[in-house]
Amino acid sequence: MNPKIIFEDEYFLIIDKPAGMTVNRAETTKGQETVQDWVEKEVFNSLDLSKIDQESDFIKRSGTVHRLDKETSGLLIIAKTPKAFEELQRQFKERQIKKKYLALVHGQVIPEEGMIEATIARNPFNREKFGIFLGGREAKTKYKRINKGELIKEKEKFSLLELYPETGRTHQIRVHLKFINHPIVSDEKYAGRKTVRKDRQWCPRLFLHAAGLSFEHPLKEQKVELSLKLPSDLELAMMKLISK
Repeated sequence: MNPKIIFEDEYFLIIDKPAGMTVNRAETTKGQETVQDWVEKEVFNSLDLSKIDQESDFIKRSGTVHRLDKETSGLLIIAKTPKAFEELQRQFKERQIKKKYLALVHGQVIPEEGMIEATIARNPFNREKFGIFLGGREAKTKYKRINKGELIKEKEKFSLLELYPETGRTHQIRVHLKFINHPIVSDEKYAGRKTVRKDRQWCPRLFLHAAGLSFEHPLKEQKVELSLKLPSDLELAMMKLISK
């Protein structure tokens, strides 16, 4: 279960992070390889980092510019220099980096296109979860349903969505889709235990994939655009649905 390099130059690389791999090291990741561990072993080993401040965020985060949830697969940017790291973080902070996700959700989403706007904060009753709370941080997610007909399994309807988060809150897409009563398939944090038990019989993990990135190269005057198809495990899950 190793990341696959999709693009690389002397300043950064973009990987396809596999589902089940955590991005950043923490107390809870002991005994499992994270993206950070992989970067240090496969990328940083070939770089001269001796003149770089070892207490900088670039070193502490092993160049990981942003995060994906453990069960989310897809595109992730890793900086190879402090300058690229700072510039890419600036673009994220100023919402200049455009991201596209694919998600399969419960129910037929109507209208087919829209914007979800609801403030997000950590759940005071469960610190591992987030939710829609007054006083939370602004969060916006644009969506578009891309299946024109009906996707059905055992009389239940589903929708395949393209999602474009305009902010970057933790669990934003998952929380927003739960908020509009269309939780993501196999989302054990937000879809409910009974629903997830049923989902996992045919979709073994969270059906969420970071499928697209668009941004300005951190040091060259050129645009970088990358896209990924659904991985094979999610494609197999889709094949178990009836399309009408």
